Amino acid sequence: MRISVAVITYNWPAALERVLRALAAQSELPHEVIVTDDGSREETRQLLQRLAADYPVRLVHLWQRDDGARMSRARNRAIAAAQGDYVILLDGDMVAERHFVADHHAFARRGCFVQGSRVLTDAALTARLLEHGAALPGFFSRGIERRRHTLRLPWLARWYARPGTKQRGIKSCNMAFWRDDLLRLNGFNEAMTGWGREDTELALRAFHAGLLRRELRFSALATHLYHPTRKHVVGNPNDRIVDDTRARRLVRCERGVEQHLAEFAEAPPDLRALAAQPS
Repeated sequence: MRISVAVITYNWPAALERVLRALAAQSELPHEVIVTDDGSREETRQLLQRLAADYPVRLVHLWQRDDGARMSRARNRAIAAAQGDYVILLDGDMVAERHFVADHHAFARRGCFVQGSRVLTDAALTARLLEHGAALPGFFSRGIERRRHTLRLPWLARWYARPGTKQRGIKSCNMAFWRDDLLRLNGFNEAMTGWGREDTELALRAFHAGLLRRELRFSALATHLYHPTRKHVVGNPNDRIVDDTRARRLVRCERGVEQHLAEFAEAPPDLRALAAQPS
């Protein structure tokens, strides 16, 4: 089983560096890390070039033009390019605990997708994590919310991970699917732009296709770096698409990952190979 980690990013290279270094230090390394970039400036490309020189696994950078928030398209391009059998979706502000990939591997099950959790940090702790390389928070750390998500208890995680169809709490910042299931669903719905709900809509289609959700608590831990949020948007047009998907019990979206498969019929380059070329 090969695991691809798809990290979405936009113009926050300091956070992305911490995320990528955490993935490079995993107790079980993934097959590859794909950074899918929703239009970042030059600083992100330079960061990836620097990290590629000694990165321990295949490292890929997919960039698309900055044309508003197109998270669905960015994630679909990563899914299309992925060489792994299993895809972990991770946001570029989510710093993984060292057993993150191993835990996802342990809880992967055919016929299911996995929904992970996260610890929330405040602005002061995030500054310490980024500027001073502070250790990830523990249960008694200051500046965190949802501190129970700092606890790695695999025996308890197995109890929580019983398959079901719970719809609440879907978030693609820490989520995993078998790649062939994502292709069957046609990935994320690219009719959805702007902030949010694309993950909920994907999960609904997964349920309609007969997939079940495994709740991954007390394992696959990750720390979310603080930034202002737009989650309280009122009148989000994406809500109408979610309602339509639910009402029609759709399994596939019209505009999805399939439109990117031809582009990545040949695997995109490994940045490590490019870094090794003489300048």
